[in-house]
Amino acid sequence: MIRKSKHMVVFTGAGISTSCGIPDFRGPKGIWTLQREGKALPKAALPFNRAMPSITHMALVELERASLLKFVISQNVDGLHIRSGLPREKLAELHGDSFLEICPSCGAEYVRDFEVETIGLKETSRRCSDAACGARLRDTVLDWEDALPQKEMDAAEKHCRMADLVLCLGTSLQITPACNLPLKCLRGGGKIVIVNLQKTPKDKKASLVIRGLVDKVIAGVMESLILHINPFVRIDLFQIFLSQAASSDKRYMNWNLKVESVHGHRAPLPFVKSVEVTFVDRQDLKAAVLDKQPFVLKRRFVRMVEPFEVVLKINFIDNCRCRYAQIKIPVNFKISRKCPEYDKEAIFQNLREAAMQDSLCGQYEVIERKAKLSPKNDTTVYAIVTNIATYDKVEDVKIKSERLMMMSSTSSETDNKPLRFLLKRKSRLTGNIPETTNKQLKLVQPKSKL
Repeated sequence: MIRKSKHMVVFTGAGISTSCGIPDFRGPKGIWTLQREGKALPKAALPFNRAMPSITHMALVELERASLLKFVISQNVDGLHIRSGLPREKLAELHGDSFLEICPSCGAEYVRDFEVETIGLKETSRRCSDAACGARLRDTVLDWEDALPQKEMDAAEKHCRMADLVLCLGTSLQITPACNLPLKCLRGGGKIVIVNLQKTPKDKKASLVIRGLVDKVIAGVMESLILHINPFVRIDLFQIFLSQAASSDKRYMNWNLKVESVHGHRAPLPFVKSVEVTFVDRQDLKAAVLDKQPFVLKRRFVRMVEPFEVVLKINFIDNCRCRYAQIKIPVNFKISRKCPEYDKEAIFQNLREAAMQDSLCGQYEVIERKAKLSPKNDTTVYAIVTNIATYDKVEDVKIKSERLMMMSSTSSETDNKPLRFLLKRKSRLTGNIPETTNKQLKLVQPKSKL
């Protein structure tokens, strides 16, 4: 079907993210399933902001690059489609994105490395960085009373009408009006394929229904299509700010160092645990360990000071495959520092290639530098590889998927803010889906009047 299709659309639900450590809702180990059975609710396997794309997410990227996939419609708010590298213009996120802010004035979008603190299209604490705009940003995650975003919905409807094949992956196809989008392809003679562990209300409309783990199915599809799934390389950003100013009595020089987020002074830096600061050949400057955000170090020394070197050991949280990065920074405010132009895309590509070649993390590069003479300060932005995931064998996919689905049940509350929010309001959703405990792959070709 994929080989023959001219305009394939993929419709995704929570089931494509369970192998990423994010619980689903109606699956055998889903939040609502366990709650209905009176069992303890699953605890997220890792922080929401450190989840990495599944083999399904990365397979969709490769299908798009091969021109086999034209558009993706997602009901998920985990941001993994964007993080995987899927082009934004090929994606409609119907329920929003926990890591995306939007400017209501100029329409600019900002992808964050932390969860936006609000939901329900509310104003956040940040503003649009466009000097000509400056409007306060809003989150994009819908509350139940919010209508689906018109821009996303229009694109989704357009592509479903054009589609000759719609793949529904890991979704119960219950939430309206989103669940009716795949049906729009039928009027033009298109076909629907559903891959989900449980039955869905749309099974009878499908040309093919597959009962199985989405990752396992998609891995087999990619193998059949002879398409390789590239590793996912996670690149995180942080910036180092240095400033120097004379004291009020002109006798001393006040020197400040900050390690902070590139998303603003008040934004969290979620993947950094602590910062160790040492000074090379400067016995008068005491080393320090910064273990609380914001990571700020202040030092005072005599007015006439020679250039010196600072060594920063940036310690990352446990969920990063890279434990730390050690960066040497020459400090010399006597000279004017010219800031070169950096080709960010080329740098990112070089970092990815180096990480994939060595299967190692920790490589870093400067991608931006800003310097001012009055007041004297210098800001340097670094990109570092903090994680890498490979997707090689179908057997490995099955083992990983089943392991992550059997998550810890020691908590009565999930660690994911959007999941907590959905849990409180589940009563507004309609219907329960019959469940199956059989995890064997099943292929169902329903009898259809079509």
